[in-house]
Amino acid sequence: MDGKSSPHGRVYGASSQPRRRISPEHSANVDHLIELKNSERKHMTTLGHLINGARVNSEGRTQDIFNPSTGEVGGQVSLASKATVEEAVAAAQAAYPAWRNTPPAKRARVMFRFKQLLEEHADQICRLIGQEHGKIVHDAQGELQRGIENVEYACGVPELLKGEHSKNVGPGIDSWSEFQPLGVVAGITPFNFPAMVPLWMYPMAIACGNTFVLKPSERDPSSTLFIAELALEAGLPAGVLNVVNGDKEAVDALLDDPRVQAVSFVGSTPIAEYIYGRASANGKRCQALGGAKNHSIVMPDADMDNVVNSLTGAAFGSSGERCMALSVAVAVGDAAADALIAKMQEQMQTLKVGSFADAGNDFGPVITKAHQEKVCGYIDSAEAQGAEIVVDGRGVKVSGFENGFYVGGTLIDRVTPEMTCYQEEIFGPVLLVVRAGSMEEAMKLIDDHEYGNGTCIYTRDGEAARYFSDNIQVGMVGINVPLPVPVSYHSFGGWKRSLFGDLAAYGPDAVRFYTKRKTITQRWPSAGVREGAQFSFPS
Repeated sequence: MDGKSSPHGRVYGASSQPRRRISPEHSANVDHLIELKNSERKHMTTLGHLINGARVNSEGRTQDIFNPSTGEVGGQVSLASKATVEEAVAAAQAAYPAWRNTPPAKRARVMFRFKQLLEEHADQICRLIGQEHGKIVHDAQGELQRGIENVEYACGVPELLKGEHSKNVGPGIDSWSEFQPLGVVAGITPFNFPAMVPLWMYPMAIACGNTFVLKPSERDPSSTLFIAELALEAGLPAGVLNVVNGDKEAVDALLDDPRVQAVSFVGSTPIAEYIYGRASANGKRCQALGGAKNHSIVMPDADMDNVVNSLTGAAFGSSGERCMALSVAVAVGDAAADALIAKMQEQMQTLKVGSFADAGNDFGPVITKAHQEKVCGYIDSAEAQGAEIVVDGRGVKVSGFENGFYVGGTLIDRVTPEMTCYQEEIFGPVLLVVRAGSMEEAMKLIDDHEYGNGTCIYTRDGEAARYFSDNIQVGMVGINVPLPVPVSYHSFGGWKRSLFGDLAAYGPDAVRFYTKRKTITQRWPSAGVREGAQFSFPS
């Protein structure tokens, strides 16, 4: 469908539920978000929440939503109070019994329809992502596609929920296991993937029979809210999926509410640790994915042209605002380092940074003015601590968008592990180069870092690649693959302080995270047969 298509008029609701329509007021809001430039708006759009199948505009605090490409305020979002969160949880709790007992095949049919709607409205979704995140349209399309792939995986939930059965484990005794939903579960998602990361969570959670409360990032909530309404249009009954926009008050309300059985989170490590600790203390199941400092080892035998092309996309794509961004290149030997620096410097002259709407740009702005200043501060500190700024992205200006939150691609050589820029996650378009004398030294750098999210090695040596993948202490590993993000039918998760909890995100681990195993042992004694009491174990 074209970019001006609207969900207005599409009927949603399961066949056993009253039929509802998305309100004309919502459609008008979506049209304004898509069609009008921030500077042309006469009335500020305020996004509310989605509770029990309807839009709710709560009274109280609001926060500005910026267009990072222009630096202008494009709207506002309501920040949910504890009472608003409790209303959403109550709606999910009320919807749970009927949804839990809905056959998995019927739940899967909703996911099939949801996938179709996501594909039909892809242009609208990607434009909303670009307006509030700054992500270039081709990058937003890739994000959405990876989210859709997780919906596709959830479509197979009848097969995924099949338990185990053993007949005659004893005389006339059968035993089987089944996977039952938890109840009300919650997700707290980051700004950098407003479409994909929520789609890591609630499609599988809902397909497994749970009901869901989502707290997306308050920085770019429009695409997330729009996608959730498409899920309702696909056939979710009211209350099965609820969205509350908010900040720490909303997060704490979810973490403390005894009706919420599990919490999934993606964000920075300090917040992940806080959420995991508070949720666990309240008896909730929790998975909290944190930060990263992803290294790539560049071996002397690597195809350097391929390395440069890979690193350019992996370091600077989405302005480096990816938890799987390759932010450190560890070159083994000065010859490899010098060749890498020379070719990267040449390649980076062609980088195009600018507005999300121009598909010819390689990447756009960072999310906020404050984050722009933070990224530039890391570059300042690297320079002050003795690193060499080879390509400097500070102070970049984009013609026609001079007030946007831009940082140009930055290349920094001769970085050492003691430097602040190496120790902390920058989350910007900055590539650090560290020089190592051997593969063993390079691997020790990676293993010694507090994060263990993703890594890769560039080499033509199969023995070196196999040794690296077997021994490196990182959760996701690439061999000549710069962003080793697993496909939807595998699971995503790092090691060390990049993941708190035992189960990773999406894929098979998601089924286990959003269900609990129950084992039943059954016996039907033959008529007329009576046995005496048995006191020996097992009886």
